[in-house]
Amino acid sequence: MDNIVINEVGPRDGLQNINKVLSVDERLMLIRSLEDAGIEHIEIGSFVSDKAVPAMTNTGGLINKLENIDNYSVLIPNKKGLDEAKIHRIKEICTVLCVTDSMNQKNINQTVDETLNDLKLILEDSSKNGIRTKCYVSVAFHCPYEGKVDSSYVADVVGQLLDYKVDEVVIADTIGAANPKEVSALMTSLSSTYKDAIFSCHFHDTRALGLANVYSSLEAGINKFDSCIGGLGGCPFAPNSSGNLATEDLVGMLELMNITTGINMDKLLVAREVASQLTNVTLKGRMY
Repeated sequence: MDNIVINEVGPRDGLQNINKVLSVDERLMLIRSLEDAGIEHIEIGSFVSDKAVPAMTNTGGLINKLENIDNYSVLIPNKKGLDEAKIHRIKEICTVLCVTDSMNQKNINQTVDETLNDLKLILEDSSKNGIRTKCYVSVAFHCPYEGKVDSSYVADVVGQLLDYKVDEVVIADTIGAANPKEVSALMTSLSSTYKDAIFSCHFHDTRALGLANVYSSLEAGINKFDSCIGGLGGCPFAPNSSGNLATEDLVGMLELMNITTGINMDKLLVAREVASQLTNVTLKGRMY
């Protein structure tokens, strides 16, 4: 399969759940190292409450230090976040919807229906301002509070988001509990049901199934994946969700399959070392 796109989420998802809060200059250093490795799509931060997620403090100041943000995205939780994105001329925003009420309440203190209503307005506003949108459909396979999630319900939620004209839907295994059979079934079904939709996948590696789940997604026709340098991260509101799928592991597997990513592995490993030194975390990527 050609045209595989890797979206690096380290500067946002990777940093939000570690003990050390990086300065704007340190966050910039991490982004620069990822750019140097040839990564073109990066989720650089979020416009969220500093109190709720201290690691994302002054994302606006970070953006002001970046020369070209055309392929970069920020996560926004609400209309206030969208207003910040517009001020900083962001070209792509990410929104989040947890498909169970329990998880959604923990994450943003809303029911699923309440968030869908808010997202409708955010997506309309973004479209009018020429901002590309994608929505994370979180805990799409398993919820830490409600267990296995009904795939037909996930499909219904996806349908509503597409009706609201979201540009891309990211199916997220937020706690790393999905297995390749489940992933294959859901992604094949969604791709068949919504033939014109753009889907991507976001996997955590809690049970060391991240790469296997990527492979199942590839077989289902998915060609865009989130990953995080060194496997950093985890959701602050999801108990026992360890880090994201490591970018270097994803790139390594794809290269072994003769799938070109345009990312330089040697420089990617340098970026992992930069991330490790900045965060004081021993990173768990398997590629050397």
